[in-house]
Amino acid sequence: MTDIGYFALQLGLMVSVGSIILVFLGVKQKRPELIRSGENGVVAVLGLTTIAVFALEYLMITSDFNVEYVAKYTSRALPLIYKIAALWGGQAGSLLFWLFLLTIYSSVAVLVYRKKHRKLMPWVVGTTMVTSLFFHLLLVFVANPFGRLDFIPIDGNGLNPLLQNPYMAIHPIMLYLGYVGFVIPFAFAIGALATKHMGTDWLRAIRRSTMTAWLFLTIGNILGMKWAYVELGWGGFWAWDPVENAAILPWFTGTAFLHSVMIQEKKGMLKIWNMVLIITTFLLTIFGTFLTRSGILSSVHTFTKSAIGPMFFGFLALMAVASFGLLFMRLDSLKSESQLESFISRESTFLFNNLLLVGAAFAVLWGTIFPLVSEFFKGVQVTVSAPFFNAITVPIGLSLILLTGVCTMISWRKMTLSKFRKNFLYPLVFSVVLIIVQLAVGLRGFYTIMAFTFLFFTVYSLFMEFWMGTRARQRMTGEKALQALNTLVGKNKRRYGGYIVHFGMVLIFFGFAGSGSFQFEKQIYMKEGESVQMRDYMLIYRGLASDETDGYTSVYTNLDIYKNGKLVSQLKPEKRFYPKQEQPNTEVVIYSTFKEDFYVILAGWDDEGATIKVYINPLIIWIWLGGIVVVLGTLVAIAPDDTFGRLRRRRKMELEETA
Repeated sequence: MTDIGYFALQLGLMVSVGSIILVFLGVKQKRPELIRSGENGVVAVLGLTTIAVFALEYLMITSDFNVEYVAKYTSRALPLIYKIAALWGGQAGSLLFWLFLLTIYSSVAVLVYRKKHRKLMPWVVGTTMVTSLFFHLLLVFVANPFGRLDFIPIDGNGLNPLLQNPYMAIHPIMLYLGYVGFVIPFAFAIGALATKHMGTDWLRAIRRSTMTAWLFLTIGNILGMKWAYVELGWGGFWAWDPVENAAILPWFTGTAFLHSVMIQEKKGMLKIWNMVLIITTFLLTIFGTFLTRSGILSSVHTFTKSAIGPMFFGFLALMAVASFGLLFMRLDSLKSESQLESFISRESTFLFNNLLLVGAAFAVLWGTIFPLVSEFFKGVQVTVSAPFFNAITVPIGLSLILLTGVCTMISWRKMTLSKFRKNFLYPLVFSVVLIIVQLAVGLRGFYTIMAFTFLFFTVYSLFMEFWMGTRARQRMTGEKALQALNTLVGKNKRRYGGYIVHFGMVLIFFGFAGSGSFQFEKQIYMKEGESVQMRDYMLIYRGLASDETDGYTSVYTNLDIYKNGKLVSQLKPEKRFYPKQEQPNTEVVIYSTFKEDFYVILAGWDDEGATIKVYINPLIIWIWLGGIVVVLGTLVAIAPDDTFGRLRRRRKMELEETA
């Protein structure tokens, strides 16, 4: 299996080269059959990469410790799910997984567009196969996942304990699906530039693929936050770690692209800007992979320094020069077809949205690479900490929430003053009242008050959009409210799916505002039978215990949690010790409600008692619920036209047949 897997990679490298040559010869010689052969090569590379992936998975599942990768990242006692997840737990395996997803996306694009966008497809294939070639070169010559050891260890080292978590088994898959997914819209953009077909056809071709990549990247980031929250034992969910930052950077620019592309479709504006955004998004996905794989910055997520760092940097530089160079050559063909007509218009809010998102991306990028810049000029890495990022992103986030509400209530092209007053009078009055109420109940802090006010304003605007649309349809058709709402969303899925996504983001920011403003923290030493009161909770320490499994030894406490005099939970925070990795791991326990999380950590112990650290994190659950709403809204927006109509008709036919 080792030889089969490595041979599949070598053959995939050669087929990638052949596919590139065939499609470009086909374009130059105007021979469609060569282009088709190049496209078939993409599917062939998928087959070969699949063989390599299955070979490595087989070696890990069967514990073939003669393979260096298997010995380094698995062990006999490792549960099966984590043996499978070890594919993306190490450097070489994760690069193979990246390549595997790339070939899936590329093959789907080839099969979907067999009869469409024929002038763009050679360039799409060429771009994806150049990327495939780069990863094949890494895997064959630098980071071979099938390399053998000179001996056969009795057992492997096992997977990093921090990665032995269900969220970490899923989070990298989602994140990589998002990263790799942006290769397809980037490839279409290159195709549009190369062929000078820069209308809206390429935008329509990539709409669903872009939203799909954005969806996966969103899920990946949210699952990453959840993993950090439940696994790292520090009471938070986002520490502005370099690799966390690398994951959010393409999300910022990808979100900006999804918004600004609508202006190009409707008004023929921002053509150059959209090209810059999609190119930048792709480059940031490569940059994120480079940060994680090169080990040039210290992070809980990164691997040790290796030879792939310079190669990644070289590929990143090559793609940046090639894509922006091609864009520069086509500037004359990318002139806007119209101009911004009014400062008070939906177009202007989209423009401000883009500026804020790109500004956030630039600030986070600068803070992330500053240690490298400082090391280059001063010889020492100066780390930028969370206060810098919070100082930049909190006001930007609040502005984005406010713009979300304003954009919903403002019209395209130009809005009259009378309509502006009509749309904004009530929400502004209610917002002022809300500010007064917050001050009256003792709430303080400018950002906190503004956060809840802007969130209310945006919820109001989104509710009114659904309410007014439903009422208008009821008047036209006489449908009942739920039927009218269902039809309204079904006939305008992209628009109302976007509103649902915005509502999900409101819920996420609601959780951000609550946890960031009202977190309670306390560390206490307790002896058996002792109790301590914290806000509405009473914590009673019932003693210490230990346990042992094949993979680790654990020490845990027994805690009773009372709220308002009633027993609500019995928690067992623990420390696990993994002998193979020679490191302890904190296992937190959480009692969660819609109001707050009671978050408990075992910080230490002795013969007489234990040190317990407690966080009370308000509104945290709304972050995870908001993430679910964002996913649902995106699925609505991606759904094919008349999906809901077909479902209604099918349901109606089933009811008639039953009757």
